[in-house]
Amino acid sequence: MVEDARPGDESLRVVVADDQQLVRTGFRMILAADGIDVVAEAADGIAAIEAVQRTQPDVVLMDIRMPVLDGLEATRRILGEPQEADSTAPRVIILTTFDLDQYVYDALAAGASGFLLKDVTPEHLTNAVRLVRSGDALLAPAITRRLVEKFAAPAPAAEPASARIREPASARIRTKHGELSALTARELEVFRLLARGLSNAELATELHLSEATVKTHVARILAKLQLRDRAQAVVAAYESGLVTPQQVQDT
Repeated sequence: MVEDARPGDESLRVVVADDQQLVRTGFRMILAADGIDVVAEAADGIAAIEAVQRTQPDVVLMDIRMPVLDGLEATRRILGEPQEADSTAPRVIILTTFDLDQYVYDALAAGASGFLLKDVTPEHLTNAVRLVRSGDALLAPAITRRLVEKFAAPAPAAEPASARIREPASARIRTKHGELSALTARELEVFRLLARGLSNAELATELHLSEATVKTHVARILAKLQLRDRAQAVVAAYESGLVTPQQVQDT
């Protein structure tokens, strides 16, 4: 089932996918009150995919557990679809009731830009939608680290440090993303810090660089490793063995 909104003048377009009518209505009201246009609602994963194809939103709020097709598979299909030359795939924010969730982790690995708990405040919801629309990832470093620690595929047996830098420890990173050997020494340094959840401003301070230079490094890392955004980059850094939860806790 899909319910379309009337066309509006708002430039930020959102699809809300959740099997609970009350949740969809509540989110629509919150977003509309802040000038954000909910162009469609969907009650299952198939309807969400159809709504995205039809309305071309900027952001999708995707419930992870829905009938017919769950939010994880819907996210994979939406982000995996080829795009027209003049368009880009929407950013997906996962909606969940429990942050330490295998489905949430898998969605981040598939390219979702972050996740929100369903009891999110109105201000946090609207800020999150605008944040991911701008190209950033919605990352809570502590929660993301716990997610990765609990669900990330373990890296193979330890190798010399130089080997770990030149060759990704995870076959997934080698096949689904670019190889870590494509990164320069500076980009590897930025990648490690990015995986700790540092913002561009914090990266600039840590590395004594300008924010513009940091943005350039981050953009090159994402391009070389074929990653959508910082959320997927965090997962890639852990799954490659470049960063471990223990290393982050010790920093």
